[in-house]
Amino acid sequence: MSNAEPASLFAALGDATRLGLIASLSDGKARSIVQLGDGLPISRQAVAKHLDVLHDAGLVHRRKSGREVQYALRHEAIEAAQGWLDQVSAQWDGALARLKLMLEGGKG
Repeated sequence: MSNAEPASLFAALGDATRLGLIASLSDGKARSIVQLGDGLPISRQAVAKHLDVLHDAGLVHRRKSGREVQYALRHEAIEAAQGWLDQVSAQWDGALARLKLMLEGGKG
C-alpha cells in the first residue's frame, strides 16, 4: 500500500454513513443502491455519492446486473488497511519500548 492509498482509504472511512455501508456489505453479499439505502435517512443519490467515494478509495467494487448496479466489499482493501494499521502499531510499540528503556535507564 503506497502512502497515498492509506490516506484515501481512511478518508473514505472517516464518515459514519460510509462506515455503515461497509458494515452492510461486510457479510460478502452484493447489494444495490436501493438495498443499501433502505432505512437510511438520506436519498438514493446521496447513497450513490457515498458509494462512489468508497469505490474511488478501492473499498468496494461495482458490477452492473441488468438495470441495477451491485456493490460488494473488496475484502483485500480492508486487509491492506489492517496491515497498514499493524505496521503503524508496531512502530509505536518500538518507540514506546525505547522510551521506556530510556526512562528506566535514567532512574538507575
